[in-house]
Amino acid sequence: MHTVCRTFTSGSTTRQQKLSSPRGSICRYSTESSINGCTALLYRNHGDPSQVVQLESMELPSVGAKSVLVKLLAAPINPSDINMIQGTYAILPDLPAVGGNEGVAQILEVGSQVKALRPGDWVIPRDAGLGTWRTAAVLAEDDVISLPNDIPLFSAATLGVNPCTAFRMLSDFEELKPGDTVIQNAANSGVGQAVIQIAAARGIQTINVVRDRPDLTQLIDRLKAMGASHVIKEETLRRHEMKELFKTCPRPKLALNGVGGKSATELLRHLQVGGSMVTYGGMAKQPVTVPVSALIFKNVKVKGFWVTQWKRTHSQDEGALRGMLDELCSLIRQGKLTAPACSEVGLQDFRKALDTAMQPFTSAKQVLVV
Repeated sequence: MHTVCRTFTSGSTTRQQKLSSPRGSICRYSTESSINGCTALLYRNHGDPSQVVQLESMELPSVGAKSVLVKLLAAPINPSDINMIQGTYAILPDLPAVGGNEGVAQILEVGSQVKALRPGDWVIPRDAGLGTWRTAAVLAEDDVISLPNDIPLFSAATLGVNPCTAFRMLSDFEELKPGDTVIQNAANSGVGQAVIQIAAARGIQTINVVRDRPDLTQLIDRLKAMGASHVIKEETLRRHEMKELFKTCPRPKLALNGVGGKSATELLRHLQVGGSMVTYGGMAKQPVTVPVSALIFKNVKVKGFWVTQWKRTHSQDEGALRGMLDELCSLIRQGKLTAPACSEVGLQDFRKALDTAMQPFTSAKQVLVV
């Protein structure tokens, strides 16, 4: 078994293509791509995703010296993807645009000046807006970052947004030690499940607030199996039961708010003096109201977090993103961080997947598998 590399140049562009042969792997540079087009979920106008998203064929550009050809393997449907299509998200791509901000792809070919990536590598987007709901793409090397391909596919596909959000919020706002407590609403969300598991791996207790629902008992059991210390309903936040709970664990240093409205206000009430509430979402579509007493007498800190901004702020710090991904992948390999429940959906069934993703109390994340 051996590797032979041959270079074919046409014009100013060369590229590496990995082919199999009976004698081993043959890598070559050429200007002819093995894939010239792709199928993608495209939207030309903002609006209801079920109305504006279409499955279309697209031509792919040639692979430049510093770009890569990738085959998309799996891409989830996240709330931010829906908001982007609706035109309500903080950043919006130029139209027409391919949907999807997250997913995992495999490198098929690399340009002649690509140094860090090789055919066969798994990669995920570094930033939002890349357009992952498609079968293939030609991307700049700097648009992606590699992942080990020995972790589960759905863990890789859902790693770049929710686990990274959870990791940073647990790391950047309060100095949390084993035995400390974090309280969060939206505990069944992708971020919430990642918070539970990362906190448990660090010995941090979690108080997890969920909405009442028909399958509440099963949900509580599932979150506790992930490592949740306590799981309570929204209504419990306003009851005497909280005083009993705090006899078994300290008041939280950190509150994580993905809902807003009254739920956020209740989280604030239970923070210890000097604690922080970090808002990363607003599913209730209601403003956060901060009691004056919490600011004056408890000196609580109220902050926000957006993982896209964190990635952009640290875009020149390769070690920051790489270190976080390596730590998360280590937890995955140890079985301490698992992907949320996922439903595998073919690209052609995208309308059903979009409709399901927009329903309340959705139990499984919709993942488009190519």
